Amino acid sequence: MAHRGASEDAPEHTLAAYRKAIEDGADALECDVRLTADGHLVCVHDRRVNRTSNGRGAVSALELADLAELDFGSWKDVLAGQGVLEGVARATGRTVDADEEPDWQQENADRTSVLTLERLLELVADADRRVELAIETKHPTRWAGQVEQRLVELLTRFGHTRAAGCDGPPPVRVMSFSARSLHRVRAAAPEIPGVYLMQFLTPRHRDGRLPPGVRIAGPGVRILRAHPEYVARAHRAGHQVHVWTVNDPADVDMCRELGVDAIITNRPKEVRTQLGLD
Repeated sequence: MAHRGASEDAPEHTLAAYRKAIEDGADALECDVRLTADGHLVCVHDRRVNRTSNGRGAVSALELADLAELDFGSWKDVLAGQGVLEGVARATGRTVDADEEPDWQQENADRTSVLTLERLLELVADADRRVELAIETKHPTRWAGQVEQRLVELLTRFGHTRAAGCDGPPPVRVMSFSARSLHRVRAAAPEIPGVYLMQFLTPRHRDGRLPPGVRIAGPGVRILRAHPEYVARAHRAGHQVHVWTVNDPADVDMCRELGVDAIITNRPKEVRTQLGLD
């Protein structure tokens, strides 16, 4: 699973990062969603846009038009010691000249524009193979249950619930550190799987138990380093285990040896190669 896309190679949560993840063979794409002031779900991890854009302010207090004016990608090229042109070349595998039109403009926009969840769903729908989507709802937020309401409405519109007529299991799952968020989604769309994310392994969950109705555990990789026995306990309880964020080759080997069900990584291509999937 590609964490915020192929986010080692392209700016996180940009269309370029998700295109690259699909090209790299990722089985699923992971994204974080937040609700804007005018009711749009956008793929932004932090509560504020300060880290990943050239703007400032909370996502929940900004409208989509405000976010559309910001640059969400050039920061990564600056940190990498490269210009935007070189960054596009890395992501696309070809040399880019500044005067190229219109491809250059589109590729630059793919790396710098805010990404809505709707646009990401369109990208997945256009893929030539099944690509799943793992959507994390971010809490706390001033919009509370409106996040889940808008999320289910959008997923229903794309046919990603069994009630909407999709064949087989829905190609999406909803993840959250908030058990209440997962409960809201399950109440509105019971066929969509939920993933309970954990940064720490609390005593109530050490035996593999999860919140009611949730069947997938989402521990951070640090939990597995400290408590490798947790995977077997979760499996005995009938749950899958999806681990984040696994980038180090030694951690990939550990996850394989422990029998985890999904690896969430910034480096989907390298991890697939290490696992012998390519």
